[in-house]
Amino acid sequence: MGADKAVHLKDDGMHGSDVIQTGWALARALGTIEGTELVIAGNESTDGVGGAVPAIIAEYLGLPQLTHLRKVSIEGGKITGERETDEGVFTLEATLPAVISVNEKINEPRFPSFKGIMAAKKKEVTVLTLAEIGVESDEVGLANAGSTVLASTPKPAKTAGEKVTDEGEGGNQIVQYLVAQKII
Repeated sequence: MGADKAVHLKDDGMHGSDVIQTGWALARALGTIEGTELVIAGNESTDGVGGAVPAIIAEYLGLPQLTHLRKVSIEGGKITGERETDEGVFTLEATLPAVISVNEKINEPRFPSFKGIMAAKKKEVTVLTLAEIGVESDEVGLANAGSTVLASTPKPAKTAGEKVTDEGEGGNQIVQYLVAQKII
């Protein structure tokens, strides 16, 4: 939403690539785009959940990186962002061009209008292959990956909570439950 054009790296040779290979190939693809000032990525993917690809891209491009941001502002050739951790909120700054990754708190998602969906179909999408970005197929892919996802098992579905009917012992039952769960 709001993009004027897109670049899609699409090549069967990428199947099974690890995070290093993926970051390198994406950095090579980004290198074909002139005038890039800011690369925005999500924190992690759903296939391997490595969470390292944005930092790897920044390293290969020789650009500063700000990762796991919840808030971003750009002013005077600099980008400032906030990263929230268990220890607190950190304010980070880098000069542009830069690579950032953002988390789910970055904005409130909105849905495109029908008019926006139809307009998006007319936007330019450049599809690049490994050969077009100067990457040989024997440099990426499962056969050359340094690490491999061996299995992926979904988390078990959450069970319904325990109901407590208060007939004078409700508070006691809640405390017993919390102790049994090692919460208190």
